[in-house]
Amino acid sequence: MIPVTKPYLPPLEEYTHYLEGIWKRQWLTNNGPLVNELELKVSDYLGLKNFLFLNNGTFAIQVALKALGITGEVITTPFSYVATTSSLVWEGCKPVFVDIHPETFNIDPEKIEAAITAETTAILATHVYGNPCDVVKIDAIAKKHSLKVIYDGAHCFGVKYKGKSIFEYGDVSTASFHATKLFHTVEGGGVFTNNKELHKKMALMRNFGHDGPEVFSELGVNGKNSEFHAAIGLVNLKKVEAIIQKRKQLSINYDQKLGDIKLQKPKIDRSVEFNYGYYPVLFEDEKAAITCMTRLNRSQIFPRRYFYPSLVHLPYIQEDALPISEDISKRVLCLPLYYELSFEEVDLICRIINSVYS
Repeated sequence: MIPVTKPYLPPLEEYTHYLEGIWKRQWLTNNGPLVNELELKVSDYLGLKNFLFLNNGTFAIQVALKALGITGEVITTPFSYVATTSSLVWEGCKPVFVDIHPETFNIDPEKIEAAITAETTAILATHVYGNPCDVVKIDAIAKKHSLKVIYDGAHCFGVKYKGKSIFEYGDVSTASFHATKLFHTVEGGGVFTNNKELHKKMALMRNFGHDGPEVFSELGVNGKNSEFHAAIGLVNLKKVEAIIQKRKQLSINYDQKLGDIKLQKPKIDRSVEFNYGYYPVLFEDEKAAITCMTRLNRSQIFPRRYFYPSLVHLPYIQEDALPISEDISKRVLCLPLYYELSFEEVDLICRIINSVYS
């Protein structure tokens, strides 16, 4: 079977080395030494200062919303994983969808201002597939209208824009370290901010508001992560460059083998250093996408319709007509891409897709 993705697992002995330390210390959670080490090493790897390791990427969005005091309407994208929208609703905010750009698949900044009302307090935009949004235009709009900006960077580990980590942008940027991501801690997530006070506030909020054993200076919940998750992150961090390079080579192979058929890919700005976290292709119509998926499934190959359906169809959302998101969500497939995927398997996938078109 060839799944759409498969988590990288390091040599067991490398992970066991960290487990031995955990067993000796008997410090399993509550911001232990490995959590702190991971925060420092991730910050160093990305060239950032204020990073917090959390229990998952969904909570990362929720704590960002809470820490920034976001209420009312939040402008966001209908083309993302459900957590982007559900986090807003969970925190009592109203998602206001703006359609996406047909070439980048990200929220279209040219359509944002028309959606701003007196109730708008923030923009929550997703860097879809790790492809950065137009952060310059979004920042200008936010400053003009006094809005906060949160970026859902779940897919973005290792991505740079104009030489800087994409997590540098926005009031808060979030990450997911779920097992499906190229850098993972099995379960996990993180928040990044350039604001030291905001960083401190979120650090307190992830630990029940504790500011000492008997002092609570913030409203908080349990958003911490464990030493076991930090350990897998520390081991996997050593392999990130190799993982990205292997994914890049596999993506180039896909490009070459599928070059004769008309499959659109998201447009990526030349200033972006991409991480090759996904390999999305846009078919000419929904029928072609489903036909290819069905043929691949027969051979035990399982691409995914990331992201289908458009989030305007969620049962707790008032539906809206956003034609570009609706169209792209029906036609897109993410093809298998992961470190252990072989070039021969990519060739097989491409032969099947090409056979459908021939």
